[in-house]
This record gives sequence, C-alpha cells and structure tokens, in this order.
Amino acid sequence: MAVRILLVDDHPIVRQGLRTLLEGRSGWEVVGEAADGLEALDKVDTLQPDIVVLDVTMPRMNGLEACRLIQQQKQKASGLEVLFVTQHDSPQMMREALDAGARGYVVKSNAARDLLEAVEAVSQHRVFTALARSPQASC
Repeated sequence: MAVRILLVDDHPIVRQGLRTLLEGRSGWEVVGEAADGLEALDKVDTLQPDIVVLDVTMPRMNGLEACRLIQQQKQKASGLEVLFVTQHDSPQMMREALDAGARGYVVKSNAARDLLEAVEAVSQHRVFTALARSPQASC
C-alpha cells in the first residue's frame, strides 16, 4: 500500500522540489499540495494522507497552528503523521514543532540529504529530527 503524502508550503517552487524528491521513491504518492495551513486542513480531510509535509512560516495560518489542528483531526485518521520541512534551523523551533504534535523536523537547506530518510521514519511512526548538522532518528 502506498504512503500518501500531502505537501504544504507557500512557495510553489519548494513544493515542486519536494514532489520531485518524493515521487522518485517507489511506494510513495504525493496526493496533493496546499499553500497554507487553512488549505492544508481542508486537504487533510478530503485527501486523507498518511503524512503531511508542512512548513512553519506560511500566510493565513502558520504550520504550528495547522499541526495542532491536524492532531485534533487525528481521531478520524489514526495513522496520520506530520513532518516539518522548514527554513528554521533552531532547536527551540524544533521543540515547538514536536510539542505541536509533529513526528519529524527537517531543515530545508538539508532536505536533499534528510527528506527521504525522514519520510521513511515518520511513515513508520518513528521520530526523525535533523537540524543543519545533526540528523537523529529514534524509535
């Protein structure tokens, strides 16, 4: 069964790059895209992804708030996980993301290096965090 992924970032070029990286992996399917947190909430309901790849800084509703609301929707989609892919290379922001309910956190500058491993870990309900120089996976 394919891992269904929703991409959420306000920059179309970032979504396109993430899509290119992810669609090269057998068994993964990008089922949709959203440009902000409000749109993400609607698409989580309609598309029922397994993983939401989410940016922090977006218009209308930021990723942290969207993550909190997605976690409230999780009762309907018990296997749903959130992975942040963001420009914020900050331990404090990473803690906030995990506290909001995310399972993973990757810095955009290292997405080419860390994204596939992060999605794999998160799809197995394992935590994956990677700031600019320190990838860490745990069970």
